[in-house]
Amino acid sequence: MATRDRPQLLRRAVASVFAQENVPPIEVVLVYDGTPIDELFDLERGPHTLRAVNNARTPGLAGARNTGIMQASAPLIAFCDDDDEWKPGKLAAQLGLFDDPEVVLAATGIEIHSTGGKHERLSPASVDLDDLLRSRITELHPSSFVVRAAELRGPLGLVDEELPASYGEDYDVLLRAAKVGRIVAVPEALTIIHWDRTSFFSEKWQGIVDGLSYLLQKHPEFTRSGVGQARIEGQIAFAHGALGDRSSARSWARRAIGHDARQPRAYLAMMVGLGLVSGERVVSALNRRGRGM
Repeated sequence: MATRDRPQLLRRAVASVFAQENVPPIEVVLVYDGTPIDELFDLERGPHTLRAVNNARTPGLAGARNTGIMQASAPLIAFCDDDDEWKPGKLAAQLGLFDDPEVVLAATGIEIHSTGGKHERLSPASVDLDDLLRSRITELHPSSFVVRAAELRGPLGLVDEELPASYGEDYDVLLRAAKVGRIVAVPEALTIIHWDRTSFFSEKWQGIVDGLSYLLQKHPEFTRSGVGQARIEGQIAFAHGALGDRSSARSWARRAIGHDARQPRAYLAMMVGLGLVSGERVVSALNRRGRGM
């Protein structure tokens, strides 16, 4: 669990891990990214253990995740963002999925808590690379991921620390996992995702432009899916529009429409670029409905 400057939310997240039912002892590795270590001695651990370390790699989310991956001692490694939660039966429901030796990564469905209320999003039971090229499948959230440690330190590889602003690092992990093995999930919404607070990625439009452009280049398989290309190009166009770069917004929007004339992000990008509506207002409206850009 990577963390930075969110002590109360972190306590809620860690407490939800310690509250897991019908599982072996869990080792929690907290990785503090540029902030002082807190061992959270006030939390009841039960049979579980907790270690807190500093990020010893590239500053940011990717380096912090990798620090934790390299520190962990168990054969399975789970991620949970420091502002999200696990329901008590989450981990137990996933462990049996790893009886299949081809399974690399297991997720769950999610329950989004936004200013507009609670939104349950059930995940597909399994996905392949073509599914992920067409759609990010946001129901597969990193706070629900459980991954084989041997894969993260081997064929799958660590979280990409070269990815600008660490934006889309979870999507990159999914794409790479689909190339080396099976991705499965418990469809039930067992992971709680909080969109009722400010995200570290909120409104960081240049990081979104750079991160998504990097992913398009890193994964040439996107050329297999015009819909998938258009989706990412539309997101890049929208971010350029939010930055006030109308020329780039129009250029990326045209690319998106060329691959998929029904891509709504391209048309939203043009509206934002023209100043008809702000990018923040669009994203806030989507988040209230349990959706993202």
